[in-house]
Amino acid sequence: MKMRNVAIIGTGHTKFGVRTDVNLQELAWEAIKQALEEANLDQKDIQYFVVGNVGSWSAEELPAVVVGEYSDLTPKGTMRVEAACATGSAALRDAYLAIKSGEADIALAVGVEQMHQSPNPQVVELIGRAGDYFWEFENFGLTFPGYYALHASAYMAKYGAKEEDLGKIAIKSHHYGARNPYAQFQKEITMDEYLKSKPVAYPLKLLDSSPITDGAAAVVLASEEVAKKITDSPVWIVSQGVASGTANLSKRTDFTRIEAAYLAAQQAYSRAGINFDEAWRFFDVAEVHDCFTIAEIMAYEDLGFAKRGEGYLLAREEQTYIGGKIPVNVDGGLKAKGHPIGATGISMAVSITRQLLYRAPKGTQVDVKHGMGISHNVGGTGHYAYVTIFSTRRPSS
Repeated sequence: MKMRNVAIIGTGHTKFGVRTDVNLQELAWEAIKQALEEANLDQKDIQYFVVGNVGSWSAEELPAVVVGEYSDLTPKGTMRVEAACATGSAALRDAYLAIKSGEADIALAVGVEQMHQSPNPQVVELIGRAGDYFWEFENFGLTFPGYYALHASAYMAKYGAKEEDLGKIAIKSHHYGARNPYAQFQKEITMDEYLKSKPVAYPLKLLDSSPITDGAAAVVLASEEVAKKITDSPVWIVSQGVASGTANLSKRTDFTRIEAAYLAAQQAYSRAGINFDEAWRFFDVAEVHDCFTIAEIMAYEDLGFAKRGEGYLLAREEQTYIGGKIPVNVDGGLKAKGHPIGATGISMAVSITRQLLYRAPKGTQVDVKHGMGISHNVGGTGHYAYVTIFSTRRPSS
């Protein structure tokens, strides 16, 4: 059977931050409603829907059915997916494959998280347990910042990156977050504020770290045949690469990279006919997983935007601002836009779709020359990785 082309035809995004003004299903509906309106569709048109939600901190044990009922999507088929911080991209993948394989013509993927239903220390513990529980959390008390601090220490020791290079990432994130009405943090920061921010896990500080966030994002996907009837401006999913890493970090040999992200990028590039070493030339914009500033620097190298050990130079030279070599996270990224774990991957897809259609918020719009964007979404500390390539040009089947 011939695989079909898949397009994004509608996007939805809530305000990120502390969203205790609504419950989980109301939050999801905010994004779903926006995506349906943009696609000019009703709930009855959706044939299949996927809900990305980690949710161990929130009340609903069965979020997919709760969201489906509230959003009037039942009795359509559904499932809840989880891939740690890459849950949104996993939800996108499931809906994408449903259409690609011919199982559905129109599908919806929504990511939603309400992390503020639990107190912060409990959320910190639950995230810290997201690896090999016995070896890492129970015996050594590793928290999530601790995991990425290992990467930051290794990277700085090997390549000579400085605190200020990490600070450049944080400053850029807040610069664009201040211009994004959906972002959790809408305030710029200075290098001085960055350097004086509290240490969290050396060398990472408070201003290196993404926040605890509530929020939702949604996309409506359609087959080529259906998309042509609905919109004259589809954004196509060209390819997606997926990989995984060991649960136990002590089994890994190199802490200066995320191997799973590199492997996922290789897959996505191979399917899209992109040369890894020249990858940055193909894209107008990138969304990368900057749960901590060091993660963004490693992403530059894992995606081929910079050579090994030179990612921090892109940050130092401000080459990932709009107008630079490759604009990255110009919606504020996880660092300033926020990181509602189940929604992050879909939020990335929404940002890139809106960028490619010249619908990004004022002050964050890139110059679209190639009509292509890329998202890089890591779950845990490289436990999962999804790399997705988007284009305004219809891919060859």
